[in-house]
Amino acid sequence: MHFSGAGRRARVAWCLYDWANSSFPAVILTFVFAAYFVRGVAVTPVQGTGLWAAAITASALAIAVASPVLGAIADCSGARKPWLGAFTILCIGATASLWWVRPGPDWILLALVLVGVANFAFELAIVFYNAMLPEICPEDRLGRLSGWGWGLGYGGGLVCLLIVLLGFVQAEALPFGLDRTAWEHVRIAAPIAAAWTAVFALPLFLMVPDKTGPGPGAIAAVRLGLVQLAGTFRALRGRPGIFRFLVARMIYTDGLNTLFAFAGIYARVTWGMEVEEVILFGIVLNLTAGLGAAGFAWVDDWIGARRTILLALAGLTLLGGLILVVQAKLWFWILGAAIGIFLGPAQAASRSLMARMAPPDMRAEMFGLFAFSGKATAFVGPFLFAWATTAFDSQRAGMATVLAFFVVGFVILWPLKEPGTSNRSGR
Repeated sequence: MHFSGAGRRARVAWCLYDWANSSFPAVILTFVFAAYFVRGVAVTPVQGTGLWAAAITASALAIAVASPVLGAIADCSGARKPWLGAFTILCIGATASLWWVRPGPDWILLALVLVGVANFAFELAIVFYNAMLPEICPEDRLGRLSGWGWGLGYGGGLVCLLIVLLGFVQAEALPFGLDRTAWEHVRIAAPIAAAWTAVFALPLFLMVPDKTGPGPGAIAAVRLGLVQLAGTFRALRGRPGIFRFLVARMIYTDGLNTLFAFAGIYARVTWGMEVEEVILFGIVLNLTAGLGAAGFAWVDDWIGARRTILLALAGLTLLGGLILVVQAKLWFWILGAAIGIFLGPAQAASRSLMARMAPPDMRAEMFGLFAFSGKATAFVGPFLFAWATTAFDSQRAGMATVLAFFVVGFVILWPLKEPGTSNRSGR
């Protein structure tokens, strides 16, 4: 089903939500606040790395439990926007509140709780956002719209990082009377990221049509949603293609999530980068990732989402192996920028493949399982990273564990027959 009102403006507004919410992973999870927490809040970088991993793991487990249930409820109640709006507001509020996390170990607990809540809300909002994709776009252009949205998202992260870097972190004269000794020039990144999401998410709620109709009451929707979810898990036995894809995505997304969660920390500790340089690295990575996501959008519709994902995983594995053995910082920058090209396609093509495979009446529910597959074992990646880093006293060893997730995901995804090919058994 495609809404008659879902024209070009609606699709642009839908993509703009990617631009809006990208400030959270770029500024908070990966490059700015994570680096500040490790060096400015935690007692030691090793402690900070472990605590950060624990917070991300805890929120990932909560996401894994909640996402398929909420997706099933949304399919029963119909409308996506109320759920999307509620979780977006929660993410904005928790992100803005990170401003109150001051330097020193007394603020560790507040930081971890707020990051966990914000990450939980961020991921659950995406369940309902993704479910809108096949309802506003023809199937033959799903890859392009998904890729353009993801590319725009990396662009949003890049611009927000630039604002933080040039306007505050590197500014000689700090605006608003900020105190550099209290790290306020870095902490201000949190309310900036929150405001960025609030402003640019608004067009989606104004311009993108939503399912309408009375639907059941809240209690009835919860009951029907849980019943439907149980049926969906049973139905997966008759949809081996979807099951295989979800398992493969569960594994390679563990690698991606671990990479995103610790890239800034890795650059800060292993390569000794200051916060300014970490942000610059994040800007370069967001630029190449955005170009990769947008460029591969046509490739997705041309050769299929499955092949696009496989190409991305192969590129990530090869370049990831090289970046772990280089000793010169210049090569770290070059290879890191090249890795960015394949980050976007791995994510955008996964979204378009799920959109193609999901039955029309179960889209939010299937994207709930999609989110579940991205978080069900999300504790494994951070755990292995922390274990290898501690066991070998090397973050390079920790990052090496990420490559295994890409390889295993590649192997599992390889036999999948994508809908639209000569063999439609995956549907």
